[in-house]
Amino acid sequence: MPSAAERTRTLVQSTCSAVLLVPGLESAGSDQLMPLSRGVGPDGDLFLEFPADSPAVRAATRAQDDELPAVLEITDVAPVSVPHRIRGRARVSGRLTAVPGMAGPGRAMLRLETHEAHIDDLWGVTDVEAESFRDAAPDPLATHETELLQHLYAAHREELATLCGLLGERAVCTCARHRPDVVPLALDRLGLRVRFRERGGSCFDARFDFPRPVRDVEELSHAMHTLFAAAAR
Repeated sequence: MPSAAERTRTLVQSTCSAVLLVPGLESAGSDQLMPLSRGVGPDGDLFLEFPADSPAVRAATRAQDDELPAVLEITDVAPVSVPHRIRGRARVSGRLTAVPGMAGPGRAMLRLETHEAHIDDLWGVTDVEAESFRDAAPDPLATHETELLQHLYAAHREELATLCGLLGERAVCTCARHRPDVVPLALDRLGLRVRFRERGGSCFDARFDFPRPVRDVEELSHAMHTLFAAAAR
C-alpha cells in the first residue's frame, strides 16, 4: 500500500480543494483562504500563493518574527459520482511566514513550515512526521487520475463489471439482472480501488493490486489489460 506520507504528499500536490486555517481569521470566507497555487519545497515546506490582499497574507505580514500557526486542510473528492464521495482529508500544520518577491503582480507567496501532517482517507487515519512528508514523492499517476477514472467509468463499464469475478469469498451475483454497479473510485501506482453499489443501495469497496508498481500511463494501460483479462477468465 502507498505510505501515509506518500498519500499526504499526493493530496498536497494535487488539484484537490484546500483551505488555509489561521487563528483569528475564522470569520473570513473560505474562498478568501483558498490558495491560488501550492507546491512543496525541498525541505518539505509548503509554498502557498494568494492574492496580495488576502487575509492570510495580511496576517502573515503582520506577524513577522512572531509564531503564526496555521493548518492547510485538503479535501479529496472522488471524480466519479459515487455514494460517500469524499475519499479523504489531509492536514498539514506548521508556522506561516510571508516570502517577499516570489509571486507575480497582485499576488503574494506564503511559506508553511511543516511541523506535522495527518491523513484520514480510504486506507485509514495516520499521523505523518515532517521528515517522512519531506522525503515522500507524490504518486506518478496523480496528475492523470481524474481523467483516467472518468474514462474507465464512461468507456469500460462492462470490463469493470467483470471484476466481480475476482472477489473470491466476497463474490456477489454476477448475472446481468442483479449485477452491482461497479464504480472506479481511486487509482495509484500500486492498484485500482472500486466501489460496488448493489441494487438495494448498499455498497462496499474492493482493491485490486497490480502485479508490479506502474510508473506512467503506458505501464498502467498494460496493468489494466492484465487485470481485466484475469477477471474475464
